[in-house]
Amino acid sequence: MFGSMLRTTMVTPERALKGRDGYAYAVPERHAVLGTPLAGPWPQGTAVAHLALGCFWGAEKEMWRLPGVVTTAAGYQGGFTPFPTYEETCTGQTGHTETVLVAYDPTVLSHAELMRTFWTLHDPTQGFRQGNDVGTQYRSAIFTTTPEQLEAALATRDAFEPELRRNGYGQITTEIRPVDGEGGAGRFYYAEDYHQQYLHKVPNGYCPVHSTGVACPLPS
Repeated sequence: MFGSMLRTTMVTPERALKGRDGYAYAVPERHAVLGTPLAGPWPQGTAVAHLALGCFWGAEKEMWRLPGVVTTAAGYQGGFTPFPTYEETCTGQTGHTETVLVAYDPTVLSHAELMRTFWTLHDPTQGFRQGNDVGTQYRSAIFTTTPEQLEAALATRDAFEPELRRNGYGQITTEIRPVDGEGGAGRFYYAEDYHQQYLHKVPNGYCPVHSTGVACPLPS
């Protein structure tokens, strides 16, 4: 997806769009493919991660196919504007990046396996872009909800970066921070209905996965 403006500098909180007190649209209740609740409640023990790897259409499709995934959703996170719209996010003036919520059973899909999938589905060295999609809303990020997820994100990053360098890529630019707490990424805002499971609804829709083709090893 191409934003209406290409922004490659993060907006400051003072300059971010004001936003609103609630969603400007209705968020669907259920996943169009899995049939599970988009916003919960989910089975006891379900873990939730928030992953940004460029256009959320293709990223979400790859995530809902993984064994152990309970539900996925497209949304906006990591910025300053409350309850942003897609059009606002595309201006670069909300600070959010296109993000996929992944709710999963960690006894089936481990934190490390989920993070390894994240790394191999895109190029985490590109900064504020993925391929032809340019702007802060396409930056790579992992927003964690548990200490175990944060540990897995850092460990897999440290295992993957040497492999990328051996294959001619630069330093990983992925933002890694928890959702909550000081300096956290803040709330995940669900995207509009038409973005949810978009490539199921529009099978021939455009949204390439920008994989480097480099395998990410599991940390030892």
